[in-house]
Amino acid sequence: MDPNTLRELLERVRTGGESVDDALRAIGTAPFRTLHGATVDHHRAVRQGVPEVVFGERKTAAQIVTIAQALRDAGQNVLVTRIDAARAAEVAAEVPGLRHVEAARVARLDVAPVPRRDAVIAVVTAGTSDIPVAEEAVETLDAIGLEAARHYDIGVAGLHRLLHRLDQLREADAVICVAGMEGALPSVVGGLVACPVVAVPTSVGYGTALGGLTPLFAMLTSCANGVAVVNVDAGFSAAMVVHRLVAAREARTARGGA
Repeated sequence: MDPNTLRELLERVRTGGESVDDALRAIGTAPFRTLHGATVDHHRAVRQGVPEVVFGERKTAAQIVTIAQALRDAGQNVLVTRIDAARAAEVAAEVPGLRHVEAARVARLDVAPVPRRDAVIAVVTAGTSDIPVAEEAVETLDAIGLEAARHYDIGVAGLHRLLHRLDQLREADAVICVAGMEGALPSVVGGLVACPVVAVPTSVGYGTALGGLTPLFAMLTSCANGVAVVNVDAGFSAAMVVHRLVAAREARTARGGA
């Protein structure tokens, strides 16, 4: 159950369109369900606006199937991150309708329609090698109702490519900026746009990139004020930061604020 569904249910109770007993039955799913090797959080969407997401790395296909079925049976959409094609095929055989997005290494099952939200998020990469991390962010954004505008391979080695997209970046509600190597791009973008910038260091780069530590440190020490940084290769995490920013704005609007 998500916040919108819960709000509609409570409104029906308030107006007499739903009995208290029927509402109790609808809300009756336990806050969590303990399964073999997992404890599925069924009320995360109520608390955070997004159902529990399955981190697929190092999970077996059988474990992912168990969790995905529990989420599906509770009427929640399923998003699995960090899953390869072979395991996704095994899961899909047990969870009909699950589709794998190979470029993003995610699998999705849409159980309920997701309302589209009034925000456009620019997803920027420094290079083509950073695209898999960016696509993880794009798929996550789409799964939670946010539109992503892709701006790929516009890093600082050819700065004119970024400047060509500057008007579009300035129109975005937030920018997710994905870069490896020396990790300079978020500082440049952060100095040119007014919206929130979420920087994602990637493990792309030669030896002294240190598997993403060099761009991570560069982004953490950015001299562009207000650039937030997530973990190495964490496109999903960047999308969730943006979700919270947009959700806070939506909540203010619902309360009649600016």
